[in-house]
Amino acid sequence: MDEKMSLTVADAVDYKGHPADKSRTGGWVPAALSLGIEICERLSTMGIAVNLVTYLGGTMHLPSATSANVVTDFMGTSFLLCLLGGFLADSYLGRYRTIAIFAMVQMLGTCLLAVSTKLPQLRPPPCKYTNVTQCEQANSFQMGILYLSLYLIALGTGGLKSSVSGFGTDQFDEKNEKEKAQMAYFFNRFFFVISTGTLMAVTVLVYIQDEVGRSWGYGICSASMFIALMIFFSGTKRYRYKKCSGSPIVHICQVVSAASGKKTAKLPSDISLLYEDLPEASRIHHTDQFRFLDKASVVTEDDYRQGSFMMNPWKLCPVTRVEEVKKMIRLLPIWATTIIFWTTYAQMITFSVEQATTMERTIGHFQIPAGSLTVFFVGAILISLAVYDRFIIPLCKKWRGEPGFTNLQLIGIGLFLSAMGMAAAAVVEVKRLSVAKKYNETTTLPITVFYLIPQFFLVGAGEGFIYTGQLDFFITQSPKGMKTMSTGLFLTTLSLGFFFSSLLVSIVKATTGSSDKQGWLGEHINKGRLDCFYGLLAALSFFNFGLFLLSAAWFRKKTVKQAPETEIIVKESTIEEKC
Repeated sequence: MDEKMSLTVADAVDYKGHPADKSRTGGWVPAALSLGIEICERLSTMGIAVNLVTYLGGTMHLPSATSANVVTDFMGTSFLLCLLGGFLADSYLGRYRTIAIFAMVQMLGTCLLAVSTKLPQLRPPPCKYTNVTQCEQANSFQMGILYLSLYLIALGTGGLKSSVSGFGTDQFDEKNEKEKAQMAYFFNRFFFVISTGTLMAVTVLVYIQDEVGRSWGYGICSASMFIALMIFFSGTKRYRYKKCSGSPIVHICQVVSAASGKKTAKLPSDISLLYEDLPEASRIHHTDQFRFLDKASVVTEDDYRQGSFMMNPWKLCPVTRVEEVKKMIRLLPIWATTIIFWTTYAQMITFSVEQATTMERTIGHFQIPAGSLTVFFVGAILISLAVYDRFIIPLCKKWRGEPGFTNLQLIGIGLFLSAMGMAAAAVVEVKRLSVAKKYNETTTLPITVFYLIPQFFLVGAGEGFIYTGQLDFFITQSPKGMKTMSTGLFLTTLSLGFFFSSLLVSIVKATTGSSDKQGWLGEHINKGRLDCFYGLLAALSFFNFGLFLLSAAWFRKKTVKQAPETEIIVKESTIEEKC
C-alpha cells in the first residue's frame, strides 16, 4: 500500500479523476506546454497596448489624452479581471478549464480586432490634416466595436494570468526533492518567458502592424493563440489537476462578516477559548494585532441551536482563518506604495510612444516603428535581471553572506529607478518641445528618438527589480492558504496603477486646460506641456518612495506579540456549561 502511495501525488488527480501517477503525469514537459499560452497572451496584450495609441490618434482621430486613457483603461481592466479569473479557477472551474475558456475568449477578441481594423466601415475616413482636431473622429458604433474587441481581450487576459503560472506549478510535487527543484527552475524561467513574449510584441509584431497592416498583426495574435491552445490540449492526459479548494476572497469576507456580526461580543481573557478546528500542524498562532477581527472566533449563544453546537463560517471562523486575514492586512501598506510605479509604467506605452511619433526615427533607409521604442524598455528588464543574477547576487553573498537583496530592497530600487525615469522624461520633453516650437509645421521634428532611451531604460530596469520583488514579497509573506489571493493582490497594483494614470490625466487635463486653452495635455503633445506632467509624476514618485521606506520599516520592525503555544480549541467544559 505504501509503495502504491509513493507512486502517486497525494493532492492531485489525472484527467480521469484518479490519483495522479508520478511516472505518467506532471513534470517539466507538461508544465512547459502551458508556457505557449503565456507567450501568446503577452504577445497579444503588449502587441496591442504599446502601439494602440498611434492607431487611436492616427486612424480613429482621437485626441492625445483620450487615446492615452483608452490604453490605460484597457490595461487596467485586464489586470483587474485577474481577480475574477482567480475566483472562478479556485471555486468552480479549476485552472485547466479556466485557461481553456479564457484562451478562446482572447482568441475571439483578437480576431474581432483584426476585422475591425480591416473593414473601412469600422473606422473614420482618412485625414490629411496634421492637427487631429480638424479630422473626423470615429463614431460611437466604430468605437463600440473597438471597445468590444479590446475588452474581450482584457477578459481573456484576466483569466489566463490568474491561472497559467499556478497550473504550471501544479505539475510538480513539492514533497519530492527532484520535482521541487524543477518547480524552482520553472519559476525562474516564467518571467523570462513573459519578457520574451513582450520582446516579440514590441519588435516583430509592431513592425508588421505598421508596415504590413494592423489586421495582419492582430490576425497573427489570434492564429498563434489557436496554435498554443492546441499544444495545451495535447497535454491533457499528462497533466496533474488540483481540486477546487474555495476562493480566499470568500474566506476573507466570512471573517469580516463574522467579526462585524459580533462587534458587541467581549473577547475572552484566555485565548484558548477562541474557536479553532484545524489540525495542529496547519494552525497559525494567535497575534494581538487587529484585535477587532478576533471577535470572528468568539463562541456565543447564537452558535448553539437546539442545545448543540452548529458552526456557520459566516458567523464563526477558526483562529487560523482570522490570522490569515491579519497577515493579508499587514501587506497593504507595501501594496499601496507600489501602485504608483505602474502609473509611471503606463506613460511608457502611451505618451512616450506619442513622443516617438513626432521625432526622427530613421536609421539609414529603415524607419523604426514608434511602438518598437519599447524594445529598450524590455531590454532594460533583461539586462537588469542578468546583471543582478550574475554579478550582484554573488557579490552580496561574498560580502554579506546573503544571496542578493531582500524583496523589500528590490521593490525600493524599482521605485527609485522609476522616479528617476520620470525626472529624465521631463528633461527630455523640455528639449523636444523647444525643437517643436522652432519647427511648428513639421510633421517629423529634427530631433533623434534616441533621446527617449534614458526614460525607457530607467523605468524598464525598475520593472525588472520591482516585478520580481513584488511577486516574491506577496507570495512569501502571505499565508499558505491565500497564495492565489496574494498573487491577485500583486496584480491589482498593476490594474490600479493604470486606472490612476487615467484619473490623473483627466484631472490634469481638466485643471490646466479650458475651451480656449490646451493646457498640459490636449489635442496634440507638441502644443501641450507634457514636461510638466512628467515633472508632476516624478514628484509623486519620489514622495511615494518616501512613504514606501516608512512602510517597509514598519513592516520589518513590527513586533507581533505571539500567544503561548497552547491548544486553541473550544473547551468541552465551556460547551457543557452553555448547554
